[in-house]
Amino acid sequence: MASAGIGERGIRIAIDRGGTFTDCVGNPGTGKMEDDIVIKLLSVDPANYDDAPLEGIRRLLSKFSGTEIPRGEALDTSKIESIRMGTTVATNALLERKGEDIAMVVTKGFKDCLTIGNQSRPNIFALDIRKPEVLYKEVVEIDERVTLEDYAEDPERHETKAPSVEEAGADAELVRGLSGEAVRILKRADEGKIRKQLQQVFDGGLKSIAVCLMHGYTYPQHESLVGKIAREIGFEHVSLSHELMPMIKLVPRATSSCADAYLTPAIRKYIDGFSKGFEGGLGSKSVKRESGSKGARCEFMQSDGGLVDVDLFSGLKAILSGPAGGVVGYALTSYDPNTKIPVIGFDMGGTSTDVSRYGAGRYDHVFETTTAGVTIQSPQLDINTVAAGGGSRLFWKNGLFVVGPESAGAHPGPACYRKEGPLAITDANLFLGRLVPDFFPKIFGKNEDQGLDAEASEKLFEELAAQINKEVAGGNKEKEMSLDEVAHGFIKIANETMTRPIRSLTEARGHDTSKHRLATFGGAGGQHAVAIAEALGISQILIHRYSSVLSAYGMALADVVDERQEPESKVWSDDKETRQYLQNKMEDLKAKSRATLKDQGFDENQIQFEEYLNLRYRGTESALMVIKPSKEDAQMDFDGDDWAFGKAFIKQHEQEFGFTLPDRDIIVDDVRARGIGKTFEGLEKTVDQQLKEIKPTDLAKGDKVYDTRKVYFEGGRQDTAIYKLESLSVGDRIAGPAIIADGTQTIVVTPGATALLINTHVVINIGDSDGQDKQISTEEVDPILLSIFAHRFMAIAEQMGRALQKTSVSTNVKERLDYSCALFDSDGGLVANAPHLPVHLGSMSTCVRKQASIWKGKLKRGDVLVSNHPMFGGTHLPDITVITPAFSGDKIIFYVASRAHHADIGGILPGSMPPHSRELYQEGAAIKSEKLVSEGHFNEKRITELLFDEPGQHPGCSGTRCLSDNLNDLKAQIAANQKGINLINTLMSDYGEQVVRFYMTSIQQNAEVSVRNLLKDVYKRFEGHDLSAIDYMDDGSPIQLKVTIDPEKGEAIFDFDGTGPEVYANINAPEAVTYSAIIYCLRCLISEDIPLNQGCLTPIHVLIPKKSFLSPSDNAAVVGGNVLTSQRVTDVVLKAFRACAASQGDTNNLTFGFGGTSLTAAADGTQHRTEQRGFGYYETISGGSGAGPTWNGTSGVHTHMTNTRITDSEVFERRYPVLLREFGLRCGSAGRGAHRGGEGVVRDIEFRIPVQVSILSERRVYHPYGLEGGGDGACGRNVWVRKVRRKDVDANSDAAREERTGEKQDGDGFMYVNLGAKNTAAMSPGERIVVYTPGGGGWGAEGGESRVRERVDPERGWRKGSVAGRQGVAESSA
Repeated sequence: MASAGIGERGIRIAIDRGGTFTDCVGNPGTGKMEDDIVIKLLSVDPANYDDAPLEGIRRLLSKFSGTEIPRGEALDTSKIESIRMGTTVATNALLERKGEDIAMVVTKGFKDCLTIGNQSRPNIFALDIRKPEVLYKEVVEIDERVTLEDYAEDPERHETKAPSVEEAGADAELVRGLSGEAVRILKRADEGKIRKQLQQVFDGGLKSIAVCLMHGYTYPQHESLVGKIAREIGFEHVSLSHELMPMIKLVPRATSSCADAYLTPAIRKYIDGFSKGFEGGLGSKSVKRESGSKGARCEFMQSDGGLVDVDLFSGLKAILSGPAGGVVGYALTSYDPNTKIPVIGFDMGGTSTDVSRYGAGRYDHVFETTTAGVTIQSPQLDINTVAAGGGSRLFWKNGLFVVGPESAGAHPGPACYRKEGPLAITDANLFLGRLVPDFFPKIFGKNEDQGLDAEASEKLFEELAAQINKEVAGGNKEKEMSLDEVAHGFIKIANETMTRPIRSLTEARGHDTSKHRLATFGGAGGQHAVAIAEALGISQILIHRYSSVLSAYGMALADVVDERQEPESKVWSDDKETRQYLQNKMEDLKAKSRATLKDQGFDENQIQFEEYLNLRYRGTESALMVIKPSKEDAQMDFDGDDWAFGKAFIKQHEQEFGFTLPDRDIIVDDVRARGIGKTFEGLEKTVDQQLKEIKPTDLAKGDKVYDTRKVYFEGGRQDTAIYKLESLSVGDRIAGPAIIADGTQTIVVTPGATALLINTHVVINIGDSDGQDKQISTEEVDPILLSIFAHRFMAIAEQMGRALQKTSVSTNVKERLDYSCALFDSDGGLVANAPHLPVHLGSMSTCVRKQASIWKGKLKRGDVLVSNHPMFGGTHLPDITVITPAFSGDKIIFYVASRAHHADIGGILPGSMPPHSRELYQEGAAIKSEKLVSEGHFNEKRITELLFDEPGQHPGCSGTRCLSDNLNDLKAQIAANQKGINLINTLMSDYGEQVVRFYMTSIQQNAEVSVRNLLKDVYKRFEGHDLSAIDYMDDGSPIQLKVTIDPEKGEAIFDFDGTGPEVYANINAPEAVTYSAIIYCLRCLISEDIPLNQGCLTPIHVLIPKKSFLSPSDNAAVVGGNVLTSQRVTDVVLKAFRACAASQGDTNNLTFGFGGTSLTAAADGTQHRTEQRGFGYYETISGGSGAGPTWNGTSGVHTHMTNTRITDSEVFERRYPVLLREFGLRCGSAGRGAHRGGEGVVRDIEFRIPVQVSILSERRVYHPYGLEGGGDGACGRNVWVRKVRRKDVDANSDAAREERTGEKQDGDGFMYVNLGAKNTAAMSPGERIVVYTPGGGGWGAEGGESRVRERVDPERGWRKGSVAGRQGVAESSA
């Protein structure tokens, strides 16, 4: 064997161990690309080797030395400078739940914090709610407690000064935490008790623990004590949350600690086995060894894109190890620091497609992401999985082309893999000629020696096309689609599915997609790159020559990183004292980081730092990690001040969210230093430098062509030249249509595009058109276009939602995601409603139709309407709807609307959710129909009158208590609507107004057909019997329903005759609410994605008795109708269809606060408005979901008509004067049965100042029903733990109550008072409200046969960064 030669610096090896293949790139030490050796081998091949990376290194060393090294021999490390690795060990252990068995140690009262999470459900239309299972086997509750002394919403901004822990002494009750906040120690940790508890866990066989205590991020002393005891006992791994990520938020920090404890032992086990294969060992310690064989540097890629020494690699930082290498690879090879053109990374493999972005010369990091159902709090590259990849399965469902999210996987794989697999994207590309079997490895068939099976793909396409043509053409040969058109249709839908989230990723951060390049890598990316780029408006694509092994190449280019972070709470100021304090804190972090990097062998001149402050406006939770301005940026924007963090934050906030809040303080949440040990000196020449110097040569027809094939592009098959990549020379330019391929990738160059070869990349420049423009008919519905428009319309509603969330100010919209956005046709009929809140689904259309009718012929361009009145399509008054018409000439062609829950709009109580309202005026401002904007002018005076002045005129009422938030959120709604109009105008410029309007109608007809088919199926299932049900509100008011189905037409009458009369209370529900409940239930019953629009209701005739509490009079109170009665209507509809047992049937609306405005009469008879500054807080609390025919209920989750998230426990205590005593599952509240219901929750809140507390709830009298013999769920209960004088307390009451209920009593001075379902009380400091929420009903008789079906979420393994985490949560879970 000839030696490849070893350079002076020694061999450098970079490896990416993926799920299917392990990629290895070796360089002899010259650093030149032409000297690299690339090896690709199977990740698992037990017949030939035990460990793929070790085998890859053996093969590389054999090639470099020219001597074959026998397998099993320890490898000589003396010639190796470094080994760098990315691995999927952690990701796979997480996905397959094969990590270490662990225990979680948490503060008493919070043992269920990870089961409940943020209480939202992943899929709002799944009746069988599936939440990710927790990682721990056991929970240990430690009886310790600290809290924060001050609260952020304090109108007086009081700040308690406290000494540091060191200064305060051992018994101090008040100390200064790491964040600078005053911490009150309520209960010290008892070392003896903890030792006993942990010893019990250890003796039970668990050897790894995760510790996360309340406020441990700022007061870590109790966590450290637990850690010390655990190590003394002998636990092999201890993860302390404050060491891993000292950031506020209990749930993500606890999940992260669990993930670390769960994964790190598996990683250490793997690394120990790997290291044994080397003579001198691995890591910086082995390099420093003075005697024996010298080891080699070995670093692992972390999720944040930085390398870390093998000895410091941990589970928490390993989850995105493999994909991070790819991001580093394209970032460093595709971005030019001089031209600064940002790059979108598009990594399409066989099982997933990952998207990321690189701009401004640094990586985009996020601090909360979800992978394999686990939410991680740790710096990670912002990588988002947007589709399942080449293995995405193809379906024809409900008249639409559907791609994924289910994947064929590696086994059986697509149909062409010869394992009888289903149709997938790979099959479509193969059938259309876009994949060349000659270049695919022959690894298929029984003996694994055959190529791709094109006939298998064709056979399945024939079957699918026959089914589609039968439904679409109905025997008319002219209307039938060819196999090519069907296959190409699926490719177009796949591209559309991927384009949506890519656009979100860039636009969510305030970037224009079209101003980027697309860097594509991964095996399947090249087949779709041009179409994706065209859809995004991108004109240039970069495909690296190493694109199929770019993750491994990225490891070779990456830098070693050491991250340090500490919490903070200071208000940002430009004064010298604040700056000096923060600079000192930053320097301390940098010193620690510098020491760690020097210990790994880096010199001072190789170490650089990125300095960050995590900043937010007071009263918001949308913090931005702001980097210290570069000298260049400081000169350009901040008068040379490179510590102008405040100004940099304002600039970034304006870019990302579209507004600033100049009257609010800027809070510093965290100080972060990222130490970088530089190992990458930069490429010889960037892409832009190469493009500048290159002289392209257009290849003549037939020149260097490997073969010519007929390949399908838009409009038909065309003769397409196929080129081997290795046969082409630098400077060759190829005009499309063409295919460039090698053994690992296929690049499709469409007609109109050109491909240019440079040293490092294939550069594709996009031309004018992919084939011929096709005239689109508005006579016949094209099912492919129908599927595309279904995506486009929904994407517009989603992007409106993101714009609203971004530009809003209030917690309700920005964090709780209590809003919805939709678009409507010219009559006000719903076209698309992003699945935000179910209760808004059908009701917004009622509102838009009403307003369209009132203002017919009176509206002009630039007009915007506002309404919230229940008789005008509103649900309850806090939900304000903003409607914008869109014009063509002087004719309205469609409407867009957004509805958001405003935190306060006046009325008798803070939060505008009074439990005892009797008349509508008591619930706040009621707006029937007003112009919010007149021809572009915002009518601030009139909206202020409506929200602030008019509600305060009523007896006992206040105007809105947060006018500035109302105005800001209304402007955000206007901006969201304008976003929707701009997007539809773009759609019209692409397709023409007639086509867009035609498909607006067609998509409604499609939904109508789906519902008609559902009703016909239901009729058959129930053998023609009428469906009926009755249930009761807690006051005894019945909701009665009879459903009569016409099986011929597929129509149904929903008749609510027998429903109780209007109520002199607030559970009256406007008719729009019942329509929302019906549309939600129908969508759940169809259980497949169908467009949610007006068509769903076309086959439904709803009969509601007038003046019943489902169709109340104009002035009836309705605040509970939206949040409570809507849930009962849902229960009744699902009961009639025998779909599932009742869920908690409640939203448990809790509000508290103080302050407001009121009118007082002076002696002279005049009235004066007085205002008390205060705050208001509103939350809804989860419960149990109902069991069904194939599932158990889920505990501690929001059900049916709502899905808002709950404020994290630590944030809750930081913002408000409360102590959360307990937030956990309510054991024993679930209905029993063959399938049990879900448990409700217990939420125990102690108030630290006097506040007015209100609860608005249901199911305190009537139990959530079980079905088919299943038991009922337990009713809820609301208890006021009230301070009383000792003589008023029955000495026996506490003991008797404890014996009766099993609840521990507080002893002297407290009395337990049942508040009932709806009440309000002025609570004093030390008093508590304890909310026990209802459980879900059971299904089937207890002891009966269980038919529970395990359903695997096809998106389980997807990486969910900012799209799903920060911006896109609303689409699926809000």
